[in-house]
Amino acid sequence: MSTLLTLLDTFDDLPQVRNLREHTYEGLGDTVVDVGCGSGRAVGELAARRVRAIGVDLDPAMIEIASERWPTGEFHIADATALPLDDGSVTGYRADKVLHTLDEPERALVEARRVLAGNGRAVLIGQDWDTFVIDSDEPELTRTLVHARADGMPNPRVARRYRNLLLDNGFVEVTVAVHTIVWTDATALPVLASIAGEGTWLEDQATRARNDRLFVAVPIVLASGRRGD
Repeated sequence: MSTLLTLLDTFDDLPQVRNLREHTYEGLGDTVVDVGCGSGRAVGELAARRVRAIGVDLDPAMIEIASERWPTGEFHIADATALPLDDGSVTGYRADKVLHTLDEPERALVEARRVLAGNGRAVLIGQDWDTFVIDSDEPELTRTLVHARADGMPNPRVARRYRNLLLDNGFVEVTVAVHTIVWTDATALPVLASIAGEGTWLEDQATRARNDRLFVAVPIVLASGRRGD
């Protein structure tokens, strides 16, 4: 848990990611469910805006951490495909870095439509895990490491399907955009370690960071749509 939490905190603390996260809050209304809430940062930030923010995560340890960090939020242990919410009870639905963990992400979109009120807005955010742009002297090894990390997930390429998932599940006014997160310093190393583990490849990347020669870019897909009737 500590490794995952460190990775999430490192990523969420990036100024680029903070700005993107703020963008995802637009138009969600006054009652929002954050699915796969993790350590609860989005819930806390939404609650600070006087939004009723409900965080849902399947991991009890994450929910405990979120409740401690953000006592103004409301948190529940639940699956993305079975939310503890009444039909039409929220104005906004947010799923950030979660659909790639699901065997059947379509079921999460069915559930999103169920809990959203008429004209409610759904926002999906996440990266395509096959797509890391990493400067390396060993491009073939880098490609192998990235693909191996992706292949260990249930749905590593689901982000490229976000638009179609929304359209296929009754959402309208669907938009999609790609925002690229760029690292050129050592703050990228926890992310790179999650891909490669310890070894000479990671050591080379650490040397690049020390010498101000590191480059990592990750495209983040943001799609949104409104519940159609």
